[in-house]
Amino acid sequence: MRLIKAIFGKDEAIPQVVHRGSRVRRALIGLAVTLIAAFGIYVVYELGRYNAGYDRQAVAQQRTELEVKIEHMESENRELRTKLAELDTIRLGRAREQSEVARAMGDLQAQVAKQSQELAFYRGVVAQGAASVGVKVEELRISASPQPGVFVVHMALVRSGRAETLAAGTVQLSVDGDFAGGDKTLDLATLSGGRQHDLRYDFRYFQDFDQEVTLPAGFKPAHLVVEVQSNRHDVTPLSQTFLWSVEAAP
Repeated sequence: MRLIKAIFGKDEAIPQVVHRGSRVRRALIGLAVTLIAAFGIYVVYELGRYNAGYDRQAVAQQRTELEVKIEHMESENRELRTKLAELDTIRLGRAREQSEVARAMGDLQAQVAKQSQELAFYRGVVAQGAASVGVKVEELRISASPQPGVFVVHMALVRSGRAETLAAGTVQLSVDGDFAGGDKTLDLATLSGGRQHDLRYDFRYFQDFDQEVTLPAGFKPAHLVVEVQSNRHDVTPLSQTFLWSVEAAP
């Protein structure tokens, strides 16, 4: 009985060992089949792409070329941005320089105008043998005002002889022109709205005037008449007529 049991016991153990080995073999076989199937699918996939004209090496080369182009474009973009910043800096610097030059030119023009007036005076001072001491109009300009019909008469009076005493007197302004088809003369009282009847001067060397005048609507000016009257009776009055010409705005 023990022998039989021992035999039967061995017989019962053998199927268990055989069963475990078969399961391992089946697992290995399944894994191998899976790997082979995956490799087959990959091979079929690559063959399909090759038959469709896909070249892995060409694609890799094309990708490399595109990456190189991207790097070049980014480098050019950085250079362009740097140049743009430099140009902006230069533009701002030139704008400041132009502003400074314009301001300097304005100052120089003002100095030239002042020196011109002084030069005209000194020419009259150094003139020898002058018949009499008097006043003359050295400069006269007419400029437009922002208001319609309003103008500014810029006038400079200088001595025509030795400046041993002060020159004093009055200046009359009048404008000749056409109004409603006829000739008409407007005196300073009319031109200033009744605020002034004459201009008074009192100087040794020269004197500037900036007189605002208002022309009525429809009046067409032709001439500006300046009459200078001295307080001294031995000085002949001066009368000068100027063409009405308005200087262009700067």
